[in-house]
Amino acid sequence: MKNRSLQFRLIVMNFLEFAVWGAYLICMGRYLAEHGMGTHIGIFYSIQGIVSIFMPALMGIVADRWIPAQKCLSLCHLLAGLFMAAAGVYGLTAGDAVQFGPLFTLYAVSVAFYMPTIALTNSVAFNALVKAGMDTIKDFPPIRVFGTVGFIVMEWTIDLLGFQSTAHQFIVSGGLSLLLAAYSLSLPNCEIKKTEGKVDLVEALGLKAFALFKQKKMALFFIFCMFLGVSLQITNGFATPFLGSFAAAPEFVDAFAVKHSTMLVSISQICEAVCILLIPFFLKRFGIKNVMLLAMFAWVLRFAFFGAGNPGMPGVLLFVLSCIVYGFAFDFFNISGALYVDQETDPSMRSSAQGLFMVMTNGVGATIGTLAAQAVVNKNVYSLGEAAEFAQVWDGWKMSWYTFAAYALIVAIAFWIFFPKTPVNKNMEVKH
Repeated sequence: MKNRSLQFRLIVMNFLEFAVWGAYLICMGRYLAEHGMGTHIGIFYSIQGIVSIFMPALMGIVADRWIPAQKCLSLCHLLAGLFMAAAGVYGLTAGDAVQFGPLFTLYAVSVAFYMPTIALTNSVAFNALVKAGMDTIKDFPPIRVFGTVGFIVMEWTIDLLGFQSTAHQFIVSGGLSLLLAAYSLSLPNCEIKKTEGKVDLVEALGLKAFALFKQKKMALFFIFCMFLGVSLQITNGFATPFLGSFAAAPEFVDAFAVKHSTMLVSISQICEAVCILLIPFFLKRFGIKNVMLLAMFAWVLRFAFFGAGNPGMPGVLLFVLSCIVYGFAFDFFNISGALYVDQETDPSMRSSAQGLFMVMTNGVGATIGTLAAQAVVNKNVYSLGEAAEFAQVWDGWKMSWYTFAAYALIVAIAFWIFFPKTPVNKNMEVKH
């Protein structure tokens, strides 16, 4: 009974953690596009990657040495919530006159404190499960999956409330963050590590893992991680603005994919949760390289289906297929990549190597990707001006999606040619 109570408390934590993100991550691009900031979507999404390079490590040091993790989690969410709510209030007050500078500043500070909380929630959960004598490998995944549930629930909530094109999404996110800030103080205590002497900042930040670049195989792996990371945030930022653009066409204005673009894109997260269950079979049957290769080709289809589809029938089915393959594209690389790092690095460096894996994909790669994608969309779509006919805008979006698909195809082919083959391990255990 005690363990069930603990599991429920951790489930609530994970639900709220990702509900905060789900309130704006998918629909923010549509809000920005419809308020004259379509050319700035890339910088709003890239700031997540930029702060992910250093903020999680810095807050991790604080949680390890000075402030218990659950209190550090509370502090981060307090600050993230206040600044996100402030961004929402500013957006609503300014209306159509909203300016990039003030909105981005408030949003960026909020994101800087939110991104470390993803790792902090894991630390709090692992600490609590271990203290309770539970198996983290067995008991954590059923808890973590409620994070994805929370993300999806908020996608649907924001959509059904009509907030996907308004600054209300930021206020909802900020409110949830403040709620989690208060709730975090009730979570099990995490011990801090009292150490003597100076802190080795290089080791604490995981920078020693960069020594892995001296190994040709690992250097190649991390470089491809960066190349693939370029694709990670593109659809998060530009899918809903793209779908919203169809409102300019009389034949599509009332289509479900246009009115409820966030709900449509939420199929991606639903399939992401389902695909996790398929990974053990694919890894045992095909090996890590082939599974990662499958993920890369899935990204090709993810973008190509967006370019070929439309909100009507049967074109909308291509949008649905794009969301379905996202589960393979996202999960298959992230989990198999993490497993490859675990197998190929020395135990003394595995945590740092996993951190480097995240920096190269969600940090460096995703930042480059969103900024580069913005340049592509600016050239093909936003450079046309507000007076452009819908057909021109649609052609511009199609050209953008096919450009992203071509890039993903080049990366996939290069990976197939240059990355060494990995053996198939029939007895492989997948750690989520």
